Amino acid sequence: MRHQLPSHPEAFLPAPSAFAPSHSSNMRRRDWLRLGAGLAGGAWALGPGLGLALAATDKARGKLVVVMLRGALDGLAAVPALGDPSWAQIRGSGSSLEGTAAAGPLGTAASAAPLALNPLFALHPSLSGLHQWYQQGQLLVVHAVASPYRERSHFDAQQMLESGGQRPFELSTGWLGRALAQSGQRSVALSPSMPVALRGSSQASTWTPSRGPAPDADLMERVAKMFQPDPTLSIRFEQALGQRAGTGMAGMAGMGGGAGSLQAFSVLARQAGRFLVEDGGPDLAWLDIDGWDTHTAQAARLQRQLAALDAGLSALREALGERWSDTTVLVMTEFGRSVAPNGTGGTDHGTGGVAFLAGGAVAGGRVLADWPGLGSQQLLEGRDLRPTLDIRNIFGSLLQRHLGLGQARLSADVLPGAGRYVPDLWRT
Repeated sequence: MRHQLPSHPEAFLPAPSAFAPSHSSNMRRRDWLRLGAGLAGGAWALGPGLGLALAATDKARGKLVVVMLRGALDGLAAVPALGDPSWAQIRGSGSSLEGTAAAGPLGTAASAAPLALNPLFALHPSLSGLHQWYQQGQLLVVHAVASPYRERSHFDAQQMLESGGQRPFELSTGWLGRALAQSGQRSVALSPSMPVALRGSSQASTWTPSRGPAPDADLMERVAKMFQPDPTLSIRFEQALGQRAGTGMAGMAGMGGGAGSLQAFSVLARQAGRFLVEDGGPDLAWLDIDGWDTHTAQAARLQRQLAALDAGLSALREALGERWSDTTVLVMTEFGRSVAPNGTGGTDHGTGGVAFLAGGAVAGGRVLADWPGLGSQQLLEGRDLRPTLDIRNIFGSLLQRHLGLGQARLSADVLPGAGRYVPDLWRT
C-alpha cells in the first residue's frame, strides 16, 4: 500500500515503469599558461581547451553544481518520514539512533525538533538553511531515489552513480563528461583528482587550493615580465594571480584534514560559486564531501555532517549572487542506509535514499516521492527503503536544461537505459 497524502497530491511523482524493483622540446603556449596558473594558484589543473578557449558563458542555460556525498547519507535521517505509520516503531524515540542524552533521535540536541515539510516528511534540524530554501520554493526534496545498483559496495555504487551506467564499470567515462563532450561546455571539479563523473570531456578541469607557502614575489614579477610580450598569456597570468588572491587559500592552509573536511567544504563551495560567476568561467562545478558512512554513533556524526553541508550550500549561494536565479544544485549520494538501526548506534549500507535539487528557478517547496512505505512487507529485502525513482532520470532533466541536449542524444550516448526524465523540476 502506498502512503500518499490526498491534500498534497503535488508532492508525489509516480515511479517510471522502466525502473523496476608527438612531444616537442619547446614549451608550448598552453604549457606556459598552465605553469603560470600553477605558480599563482598552486593546483588549478587546466584541461585542454579551458586555458585559451575563452568562449562566452551561455547565460541562457544557467549554471549547474553537483555535490557528491561520499559514504552514503542516511536519507531517513536527513528527511525523516514522521508521518509513516511504521516510523515510530523503527526510528522513533527509544531507537538506538538517539545517541547520548544530549542528542535527539535525529542526531541533534534533544530540544531540537525536526523541521516540517508536509504531513509525511520533515527535515533534519541541522538543515535549517535548506529548510528556509524549501519555504521559499527553492528546494526540491527527492525521496526513495537510487541508481539501478542493488548491492552495497561503496566502490561499485559510486562508480555506477558517477558513470551513469546500469552496471558497475560498464562505462569508464562519466555521465557529465559525456554530456559536456557533446555540448562543448566547461566544468571544474574542486577536487585533487578528476572524478569519474567528469571523465570523457576535454573541457573538464580540477582545482584545489594550495596549502604550501605563497610563491616568491620576485619570481612572480619575473614570470609576469616574461609573459608581457604575449597579450593573451599576460592577461591570463594576471587573472590567475587575482584568482589566488580571492580564494582564501591562507585560511585553508590552517585547516586540518583533506579537501573533503567539514570546514574545507564551505571554503570550496564558496570558491565554486566564484568560479561560476566569472566572465568566461565554467558552466558546471563539482564538489565532494565525505564522511557519510555512519555505521556507529550516527546521531552526533550526522549533526556535524549535515550542519557542514547546510553551511557550505549557503556559502555557495552567497558567492553566486544574482546567478543563483539560474543555477541548479544537485546533492546526491551513492545509496541509502538500512531502515532499522544496528547495534552500535548507526545504520548499515542500504538502497533507497534521498537527493536534493536547489536553485532560484527550481520548482521547490515540494517532496517528490512515490513513497513505498516502511512496513516490513514494503521494505526491499526486508531491510531497505525501496527505491521508486531512478536518479538518472533526474540527471537527464538537468542535462536537457543546462547543457541543451535532447533526449534522443542523451538516451543513446549519455544515459543509456535511463528511461523517461522527470518533468516540471523548474518554474516556467
